[in-house]
Amino acid sequence: MSYKSDIEIARGAEKKPIQEVGAHLGIPAEHLLPYGHDKAKVSQDFINSVQDQKNGKLILVTAINPTPAGEGKTTTTVGLGDGLNKIGKNAMICIREASLGPNFGMKGGAAGGGYSQVIPMEDMNLHFTGDFHAITSAHSLLSAMIDNHIYWGNDLGIDTRRVVWRRVVDMNDRALRQITASLGGVSNGFPREAGFDITVASEVMAILCLAKDLTDLQTKLGDMIVAYRRDRSPVFCRDIKADGAMTVLLKDAIKPNLVQTLENNPAFVHGGPFANIAHGCNSLIATQTALKLSDYVVTEAGFGADLGAEKFLNIKCRKAGLSPSVIVLVATIRAMKMNGGVAKKDLGPENVSAVKSGCSNLGRHIENLKSFGVPVIVAINHFVKDTENEIDAVMDFVKSQGSEAIVSKHWEFGSEGSVDLARRVSEIADSDASDFAPIYPDNMPLAEKIQTICKRIYRADEALMDKKICDQLQQWEEQGYGNLPICMAKTQYSFSTDPNLRGAPTGHSVPVREVRISAGAGFIVVVCGEIMTMPGLPRVPAAETIHLNNFGEIEGLF
Repeated sequence: MSYKSDIEIARGAEKKPIQEVGAHLGIPAEHLLPYGHDKAKVSQDFINSVQDQKNGKLILVTAINPTPAGEGKTTTTVGLGDGLNKIGKNAMICIREASLGPNFGMKGGAAGGGYSQVIPMEDMNLHFTGDFHAITSAHSLLSAMIDNHIYWGNDLGIDTRRVVWRRVVDMNDRALRQITASLGGVSNGFPREAGFDITVASEVMAILCLAKDLTDLQTKLGDMIVAYRRDRSPVFCRDIKADGAMTVLLKDAIKPNLVQTLENNPAFVHGGPFANIAHGCNSLIATQTALKLSDYVVTEAGFGADLGAEKFLNIKCRKAGLSPSVIVLVATIRAMKMNGGVAKKDLGPENVSAVKSGCSNLGRHIENLKSFGVPVIVAINHFVKDTENEIDAVMDFVKSQGSEAIVSKHWEFGSEGSVDLARRVSEIADSDASDFAPIYPDNMPLAEKIQTICKRIYRADEALMDKKICDQLQQWEEQGYGNLPICMAKTQYSFSTDPNLRGAPTGHSVPVREVRISAGAGFIVVVCGEIMTMPGLPRVPAAETIHLNNFGEIEGLF
């Protein structure tokens, strides 16, 4: 049997005008700021008007560690949301926007797949409503104003060797990781070492996704540390007087984007920090607004549960006072085989023993997630070549872990294939069995918070931190930042810092290479192993096959 590509399915969808999608949520047309006919931003006035309404149930979708075999976390998020609506529930979906970097690199798209997609797929995976461009521009404005301040006399006494504000671009460009800026003579400023991160790693992105409104946004932007003086005292964004202009550039970007699924159910797609180098969740304002407008909100956290879910629970939920009712952990038979040592080219034939061996990764995630006090259910994202014996092996294993697994065929059948999962998830959510709590308190020392994550989530023996890093953490504590949560920057492919170490490794250590403070966003970034905050393109980037066909339609996104 041949199947249509994701983009073919998306292109053939019967979209409703975005005003109809908004009306389903009770959003009047005058509070929708349309970007064409199929997407719109929601006004701040409307968001303010619903704050007294009761919250719906929050459902988090996360996954095992990603493999080249694919897990389908976003696809499952969309499929579950559609399934909940199919069984008569009032449900919304909240996911992140796509970054151009991975879309043109390895990923090729980030709107779901098969018959569980958010549309317009092409727009979402490209410029969408311009939010990422606005973030890049706001970040770049601050970069320019810092160097301009130094050029015109440096009244703040910035030590040019200690400018910590890096530049950003929304593209995978390894050549920009470390650069020398301001070369070319007196008129170009003072030469110094600098570098670029990808836009999704920008603190501006993190702030946009954690801010409650425009006032809170400007306050958080002003709190960002951009440099240090010779006496090591911090220089803030507000000292450069850039926070007001940056807020102006972000005044529309902070508004959630409303779109729809293939089945015309509402979805907020807003914000997009990566989970391996940032906190990996869609915007707080989108999630909180969705909770006011629907009875169930299905949202995802990036990459595996050791990164995205950990940060969703320890950072986003902590800061916003959110409490998930149930966690859906996505796994595939193919990924179990890869975790069991099978090469990608050999995934086709039935291999029950490899599935059983690979279940150790799944079990580790189940145990970790349960430690937050939230019920966990496993969604087996079905592939057409999965066998009954392989599926039974996973279901038996999950049962042995004190949880349950449900096969979901949303990729192939849309909501018809996800109703069993939707019914069980709604039952668990309605049971109010969740007793959520983060795994470390605010007042724990920063170094202990890092050790706690490494030992309890990664099952490492320890985090390796040299004296320079420990001294830096202590200095931040003395400056009043000791209560901040931790944002680990680590490979997504393994519990360890070795991307090739699959399964559920123990006996490893986590080397901490660098720590950065995001004082505006309100967390400490801990860079581990060889992870890069500016990714590179693969040997054969997806961009090589993305093009316009003879009808002017986009091909190559998937």
